[in-house]
Amino acid sequence: MDDRVRLSDGRSLEAVVQGAEDGTLLIFHHGSPGAAEPFEPFHRAAADRGIVLAFYSRPGFGESSRHEGRTVASAAADAAALADHLGHERFLTVGWSGGGPHARACAALLPDRVRAAATIAGVAPYDAEGLDWTAGMGEDNQIEYPTAARDPDELLEWMQPHARVMATIEADEIVAELRSLISEVDAVQATGEFGASLATSFRSAFRHGPWGWYDDDLAFVRDWGFDLSQIRVPVSIWQGHHDLMVPISHGEWLASHVPGARVHLRPEHGHLSLAVGAIGEIFDDLLDAAGLERPA
Repeated sequence: MDDRVRLSDGRSLEAVVQGAEDGTLLIFHHGSPGAAEPFEPFHRAAADRGIVLAFYSRPGFGESSRHEGRTVASAAADAAALADHLGHERFLTVGWSGGGPHARACAALLPDRVRAAATIAGVAPYDAEGLDWTAGMGEDNQIEYPTAARDPDELLEWMQPHARVMATIEADEIVAELRSLISEVDAVQATGEFGASLATSFRSAFRHGPWGWYDDDLAFVRDWGFDLSQIRVPVSIWQGHHDLMVPISHGEWLASHVPGARVHLRPEHGHLSLAVGAIGEIFDDLLDAAGLERPA
């Protein structure tokens, strides 16, 4: 089901709802760049577990209105509005890659509403003490994020040609476009059904320009608007060792800085393969963390 959520400040969010027709709500925060797009394996995994799976496009991506100057913390109000729109007081939340910080924002800022959260290959704060933030990342990320921190105008100039490519990208072009960021494990994953879904998400993300990606990057390298120490709900940290987008060191850092973290560091997985290959386990772990039972 495609949906549109009207917000109190006049913006709107694009949303896609899959999984069970009724049950526990799970709000999914996509990667950066990306947009809300249905994906059949996630639908099946959610439906089997009685989970109503809601994806939404972050502001500036897809058909979601831009929210210039947003912080990572801004995601909490948007997620709460989506839950209200769908008629749920409480919910689970997951963030993949660039969605990871946004899921943690919900955990920190909505403790009475978030039952449990998980991050899949999610980044740590840019100013994380003791973490060399770009170490182990592919070349593109080593250019992108320091540029965002140093000069937003230069960042936009760097982004423009990449955004134009991804606005029309096809599945068989993904590995070449993201070559410095794709491990061998992930190159295998970026094909078939998932490759087609990823290409669709990229095309949708840039439907109205690079602004979602641009605003994400600025939010990542600035103050997030909350502190990890505020988190009081269960949070699971999932990270793969073969990840050139968000290296395992980010997962290790988060494991030691998120209060009470449930830690899953997987030696066999990369950035893309982790979510696709372990989504059922991730959903099961979330239900367990929240004290919810999987339907018989």
